[in-house]
Amino acid sequence: MLLKLNVKRLNRLSWLLAAIVGLIFYVIYLHNGPQKSLYSYTLLSFLGVALIGHVDVALMVLLSKRFSVKSKKFTLYRTLVTYPLSIAIYMLLWPICAYLALFQSPLWTMNLLLAFIGSGILMNTMVTIMHDSVLFYEYKLEADLEVEKLRASNAEAKNMLLKQQIQPHFLFNALNTLKALYNKDTLMADDYIVHMASFLRTAISEQGANLSTLKQELTFLNDYLEMQRMRFGHALQYNIEISEQEQELFSLPSFSLQPLMENALKHNNFTLVSPLIVNIRRVGEWLVISNNLQRKRVNVSSTHSGLANLAERYRLYSGDEVVIKSDENIFSVSIKLLRK
Repeated sequence: MLLKLNVKRLNRLSWLLAAIVGLIFYVIYLHNGPQKSLYSYTLLSFLGVALIGHVDVALMVLLSKRFSVKSKKFTLYRTLVTYPLSIAIYMLLWPICAYLALFQSPLWTMNLLLAFIGSGILMNTMVTIMHDSVLFYEYKLEADLEVEKLRASNAEAKNMLLKQQIQPHFLFNALNTLKALYNKDTLMADDYIVHMASFLRTAISEQGANLSTLKQELTFLNDYLEMQRMRFGHALQYNIEISEQEQELFSLPSFSLQPLMENALKHNNFTLVSPLIVNIRRVGEWLVISNNLQRKRVNVSSTHSGLANLAERYRLYSGDEVVIKSDENIFSVSIKLLRK
């Protein structure tokens, strides 16, 4: 991953650091140094840090065109160039500040030379550390953004997989049911086709959508349940206890509810005497889907991918968990409603 330099932020940090260092030296000279050179030495400290900072930024921009900011070559060349330049900056600024301060002693001495070398090394190290903190912050932001993109892509891929899983299984059962209905009740078969067409139209038109309104999800689910009711008769009963107004307020990951119904039909026995009763209601910020539990005695093969997929998508979209509860009589799944 390439890291882009935030030049404006780095330069602003250079000016801020220069102002802080200049203020510190001003206070030191004010109490301990010669008053006639107070402003000259303060100016030397301020300009020195500011120039070192801007030179470091300019060099990083040049090096970033050839090397990755995180590469060893970038760090090596930056170090080899900025330290000598930092010392040179102080040595170039010194004659100007000495002239402004009416400096009477020899312009160049060994102690002054050592002081400039030490100042250049110290200030360049400080500037480098501060600039590196900005680079690290920018790198972290980009890394976090990349992780979020990967998580979103993963959620979308799983979402599309779930949608694709719906079609073959659904069509196989739907066509078999339709054939049986036409042999028994043509009017019901016609009604079945209407719901099947609506179901397929929604499934196809919403292929690219990750989120759907609660109303869209319930409409899609209602088509599915009506088709199953025609197939199983009064052995399947369902109640949706959510007002039209409430349905407009919330969203869900697309195709969240239909796999839950399919799961209930797959794992439960239901007859006219002991029907499967499904209830869908809103409890606060949660949508609760429950059914009476009448487990099949014969084990039904299942990968549980639908429920696992839904749970994973909810963690990615909202950070909430899908709450599953089961006792001897009731099985329920609670999913957090997402505010539009």
